Amino acid sequence: MSRAGHFEPWRSRRRRLVRRLDGGVALMAAAPRRVHSNDVEHRYRQDSDLLYLTGFPEPEAAALMAPGRRPGPFWLLVRPRKQAEEVWDGPRAGLEGARELHGADVARPIGELEDALAEVLDGAPSLHYFMGRDPATDALVARVLQRLRRARGRRPPPVIGDLAAIVHEMRLVKDRHEIARMRAAARITCAAHRAALSRVRPGLHEYEIQAELESVFLREGAAGPGYPSIVASGPNALVLHSSSNRRRMRPGELLLVDAGCEYQGYNADVTRTVPVSGRFSRTQRQVHDLVHAAQSAAIAAVRPGAAFTAPHRAAGRVLAQGLVDLGIIPPGAGAEQVRRYTVHSTSHWLGMDVHDVGDARPAGRPRRLRAGMVLTVEPGLYLPQDDDQVPAAYRGLGVRIEDDVLVTARGREVLSAGLPRSAGAIQRLVGRRR
Repeated sequence: MSRAGHFEPWRSRRRRLVRRLDGGVALMAAAPRRVHSNDVEHRYRQDSDLLYLTGFPEPEAAALMAPGRRPGPFWLLVRPRKQAEEVWDGPRAGLEGARELHGADVARPIGELEDALAEVLDGAPSLHYFMGRDPATDALVARVLQRLRRARGRRPPPVIGDLAAIVHEMRLVKDRHEIARMRAAARITCAAHRAALSRVRPGLHEYEIQAELESVFLREGAAGPGYPSIVASGPNALVLHSSSNRRRMRPGELLLVDAGCEYQGYNADVTRTVPVSGRFSRTQRQVHDLVHAAQSAAIAAVRPGAAFTAPHRAAGRVLAQGLVDLGIIPPGAGAEQVRRYTVHSTSHWLGMDVHDVGDARPAGRPRRLRAGMVLTVEPGLYLPQDDDQVPAAYRGLGVRIEDDVLVTARGREVLSAGLPRSAGAIQRLVGRRR
């Protein structure tokens, strides 16, 4: 691959950013390290915005975009190489790697960030950074602006803006490199679900299913789960983010599995609800079929030009009528009664973050879908055990079905189509590995 090809797609994204800066400067800081316990840290994961624009994976780094500066606009400030520290934490890119591996026009030690920022801000029309995200970055910006104001002949930028307004709008529409990674994340996630669901049977613990999921993630080259895996049996399925995964599964129960991997910085997010014993009971099948029908209607509503809320409205119509048909709500019931059992919205954006960035209602109106956007479609029904308005046969059931959908020029592509959705296909999958 040529040097130019190696730096794509990050260089292309930076060009787009520079056009939106209108001569201003952008500052991006690496995500801080996070302590797990005492002196043990969590696995490091770079800030999504910095990763999106630079591909640089290391901590203690910052990027500056300074249009008009020589030898170029992209400044990367990183940890210098130190053998004594690399023995413990592994090799670093260093200044040479920042230039050769990541295409920086200027590479400096991270300890020089304050001086570098003061240098590029002098005379700049504006500064854009992620305001309020990191107190250390807020303090750095305040110090540099005060320094420029006090220095004779220096001109601090008159405009300070939130970089999120620019970058998060860019991230809403995925480029071909991102879509390729999201297809891979979905493929790996579907394989993990198939392997895990084929092991489901009464008597196993939820964590045994979690172990199967996450072992496939790692075997297939993913970094691991993109969010805490939810393996929720019986009453746990009524808790939307139940992730302790300690319960033993019992005969006749449902198991809700909500899990997705992170692959090269991009996530999948897939949910299936399955019968622990291998076959749905009549009432379980009725609820599952209702949610499946709602999801099918919602997926069909995904197309260019449709409102972001269109899948939610489509699913809501099916669920509302189904709740009436099951005798759970009366005919003509209002939205509040439906929401009591549906709880959450049908979609969220998906990408580098599982709940990805991007305003779904710019200027207070639902955003129109465009080719390259990726969203989840995940209707659910949650019927509490202690709700006496629910017929006894349906109480305690929680069902959610979730897939990842790419908006295409002519409609949609279900990225997670490799995993069965229908009740019959799920029954053929569950418990095959005994």
